[in-house]
Amino acid sequence: QVQLVESGGGLVQAGGSLRLSCAASERTFSVYAMGWFRQAPGKEREFVAVSGWSGGRTYYADSVMGRFTISRDSAKRTMYLQMNSLTPEDTAVYYCAAVRNPRPTLLSGNDYDYWGQGTQVTVSS
Repeated sequence: QVQLVESGGGLVQAGGSLRLSCAASERTFSVYAMGWFRQAPGKEREFVAVSGWSGGRTYYADSVMGRFTISRDSAKRTMYLQMNSLTPEDTAVYYCAAVRNPRPTLLSGNDYDYWGQGTQVTVSS
């Protein structure tokens, strides 16, 4: 069972930056892709970004394109989400997730097999 642990959330002013990390616990960690989702109060969980673990191909939600960057360090079994130019609309609990095998789409939470516990990101105006 792969365990994912997020870190790096916090409180930041609008226009600021944060970097989230998602570390996988297993030494034999092997997944097809890892992604980030977020859920704001009173809203449904939404896709943020995804990256293939081996090939590194990335895809972003329109709302974060050009501001957020997803990356990975395979040696550390860690995925990152660099978030720049943050706005209050980015306030949410951010979750990392992993999928074991190729899927036709990776934009839905239902496509993922493993989830982290979430980390709170709050952007003040």
